[in-house]
Amino acid sequence: MKSMARAMVLEEFNRPLVLREIPLPEPGPGEALVRLLAAGVCGSDVHICKGEDIRVRVPLIPGHEGIGELVASGGELRDIEGRAVRPGDRLAWERGLSCGACYFCVIMRDPGLCQNRRTYGIHVPRDEPPYLNGCYASHLLLRRGAKLIGLRAAAGLDPAILVPACCSGATTAHAFDLKRPEPGETAVILGPGPLGMFAVDLAARSGAGQIVLIGRESPRTEIGRRLGATLVLDRAATGPEERLARVRELTGGRGADWVYECAGANTAVSEALTLARRGGTVLTAGIAVPTGKIEVDWFRIVNLMNLNIQGVWLSDTRHLRQALGLVLAKPDVYAGLLTHRFPLEKTNEALAAVERGETVKAALIP
Repeated sequence: MKSMARAMVLEEFNRPLVLREIPLPEPGPGEALVRLLAAGVCGSDVHICKGEDIRVRVPLIPGHEGIGELVASGGELRDIEGRAVRPGDRLAWERGLSCGACYFCVIMRDPGLCQNRRTYGIHVPRDEPPYLNGCYASHLLLRRGAKLIGLRAAAGLDPAILVPACCSGATTAHAFDLKRPEPGETAVILGPGPLGMFAVDLAARSGAGQIVLIGRESPRTEIGRRLGATLVLDRAATGPEERLARVRELTGGRGADWVYECAGANTAVSEALTLARRGGTVLTAGIAVPTGKIEVDWFRIVNLMNLNIQGVWLSDTRHLRQALGLVLAKPDVYAGLLTHRFPLEKTNEALAAVERGETVKAALIP
């Protein structure tokens, strides 16, 4: 009898995911079959399951964040360091496959912008061979050309604490690759979720003199302090005008040099635009699905302020590698992000907990 994998399948938008069994495929040339050790439940997965992501079609096995163990491969595999990968080795992998041949891949050398890019758990539906196309499953089939990162340095660590690096961490590393503070400058970060925590860490490593974290006071903000936040402004206890006044007070009336929006809300984007100094920079990484239009007084807020605005979308393998390195450098701190674990069969409960805002980071443990 052929061995079977288990997967939670989104068969209709706005309906509970269904547990299905899928035959385990034999990896073809260059492919890798991995057993999932942990899969992240991303906030964007909630939007995906509601049909709010225009890239998605059903049936779908969601899940683009995963840490796994190689089961079998179609021929010799090597990780990005050139080391042989063998069954039993723990791995992370780039969550999307870019074409490697388009203008953005070849000329811009920015595969994250590839218009042909396909991401596990988002673009590749359940009914497309080899069928195991998302991380909400016991197994995942990595396509030929997948970028593999060996996790020898993580031996003995709980693999679930690495999950936030696979999306939030990599995306934030991309933001800092685009634009980062100079030593002594002031950075403001809106949103104390995983994106924001990686942003605090990266700002501290860049030498930012003052790092202001804006979010509701909670265990999340305490993690932010441990990663380097020098001031936390509690959203529940302050209004936008008061927060603006505090930032200007810290900066001699100028405003922040760098503002990173990591909250994923239009209100956070609007506030971020007001917090930057003249000639400052605002990066927005939190908006992952359509959230409607934002009204901006363009002359006063953008042109008159000579403001730089940078959108951040996806990431590349180098960013994933950087994010994993951040977690491995401070595993005890990043372990605090993982507040909830669920067995695969309780995926619907996990999604509901994320939607209610009860989690910092939730993981499925197949």
